[in-house]
Amino acid sequence: MDDAAGRSPVERAHELVNRAWTLRSATMASPPATRPEIEKAAAHVQRCLAEAVALFRAAGAVTELVAALGKLGHAEEDAGRGDAALACREEAVAVARRAGRPMPLAHAVRHLGDLHRKSGRLAPAEACYAEAVALYGGQDDPPALDYANALRPMAILNETLGRTEEARTLWRRARDLYGAVPVEAGVAECRERLARLG
Repeated sequence: MDDAAGRSPVERAHELVNRAWTLRSATMASPPATRPEIEKAAAHVQRCLAEAVALFRAAGAVTELVAALGKLGHAEEDAGRGDAALACREEAVAVARRAGRPMPLAHAVRHLGDLHRKSGRLAPAEACYAEAVALYGGQDDPPALDYANALRPMAILNETLGRTEEARTLWRRARDLYGAVPVEAGVAECRERLARLG
């Protein structure tokens, strides 16, 4: 069913995601002056994304649902709602897994791993990163930036766990992929980490 402007629910959901992500980006780049203004913007982002998730879910738009859940997870994490962020991330992984789509699954699993790592849950983080890296590595032509973005946190985790040689290998692979995109900030970080590791 279309809305009064003739937009389908999926089109409306895309508009909500775009509006929310634009506002989130603007708020992060130039935060409002007061705490209430920051909270108001964050609440608006969360509401738009929650509505988009509901619309994508109702329409059976699986790939879009996975992406919107991921963005809603970011918004919940921004607001300090770790349990809600975790629920979004876990649902994104479950939806992508059921759909059998390796690239959306790899992206969702990597972000779930990031949330686990930031919360100090290193074993589940490692399992997520290993799965994401394996999914990207299993593709004939994986997206270089996404693959590098999965290798990077796995390298950070290996450093945290004292696995220096594994970390070096991962930083080198990530550096090469960031260089292929090119993303100079990614290359620079990899070089800095490798220099620090010796």
